[in-house]
Amino acid sequence: MWIAAHLGPDASAGVDIEALQRIATERQRLRGAVTAAQRVVNIGRPWLRFLGWWREPTVVFQYQSQLDQYVTWMRNERGFTPSTVEQWSRMIGRFLRWCDQTNRQLRDLQPEDVDAYFVTQATGRWSRVSVANTASTLRGFLRYAAKQGMCTDRIAASICRPRLYQQESLPYAPDWFDVRRMLADAETDNPRDIRDRAILLLLAVYGMRSGEVAALRLDQIDWEGRTLRLFRLKRRQPQIYPLVSSAAEALARYVDTVRPPSSRSEVFLCMHAPRRPLKAGSIYDVANRRFVALGIDAAHRGGHALRHACASLLLAEGLSIKEIGDHLGHRSAASTSIYAKVNMQALREVGAFDLGGLQ
Repeated sequence: MWIAAHLGPDASAGVDIEALQRIATERQRLRGAVTAAQRVVNIGRPWLRFLGWWREPTVVFQYQSQLDQYVTWMRNERGFTPSTVEQWSRMIGRFLRWCDQTNRQLRDLQPEDVDAYFVTQATGRWSRVSVANTASTLRGFLRYAAKQGMCTDRIAASICRPRLYQQESLPYAPDWFDVRRMLADAETDNPRDIRDRAILLLLAVYGMRSGEVAALRLDQIDWEGRTLRLFRLKRRQPQIYPLVSSAAEALARYVDTVRPPSSRSEVFLCMHAPRRPLKAGSIYDVANRRFVALGIDAAHRGGHALRHACASLLLAEGLSIKEIGDHLGHRSAASTSIYAKVNMQALREVGAFDLGGLQ
């Protein structure tokens, strides 16, 4: 009520943090409480978001227009998925902000400047995979920038990413017993747990990627036919799966009792207003929260770990690499072959193979 009484007549056009902070300061001056101002901000910001009046603070930097142009090109010309566009734009934006902060002009950029970026930002913080992914992303952007006349074309050619060897790692799958613990931990009457359990089942039973869970729509669930129509991101084509009873019950319970009324077609929405669809990063948080709460030791604790757990379970049950790849939505058997390294039964058969008199 205090915030509403002190908003201006043009509040519906947008209220930013400066305007809200002025209202908060005035309340603290009158009330004298140390936390009065912070309470106004904490309560007022979500309320203004609910009304659609909140104006997010924008951090404008020198190369914002170039970044926006590249994002549009990735989305419209290349047809990248929203998850890829978001991830790449974040990495490129981080690099362009660094250039802005260190007074480096894009048109005058030299290979030594790119080297300096990796030395100052990556050393001791990024893994080899993160360095390789960032290098590939920057190389793609700088190649595009050179075609647009923003910089010289030799910058992109000078970027060399660290080599990542195929099949050099092992799947980071948690034990299936731990997966069942996570599902049991979410089997409560708490609205957030009801939503999270449906998400965890999709990750663990169908091996869905986080982006696929976030993009799942209500019209992809055929309740009468007991089927689930998934659009696999890597295959770029739909696949139809049987809707198993555990997943059907969890999804139905969420949709019927927890999911707020909304015109959005996505299945999973935020618990609090505004009721926008969850992003892929939010799906990671759903899985990570259970890993941390239950003290499950794993190399990675996101939704992809449950995807690996699904593949490992199918492998233990005797399914072939081709069948596992089809279930996970892989484009080729090479993507699934990593699981052959943890198939102990098959490896023992190879080790026990008798070569006879062959030397």
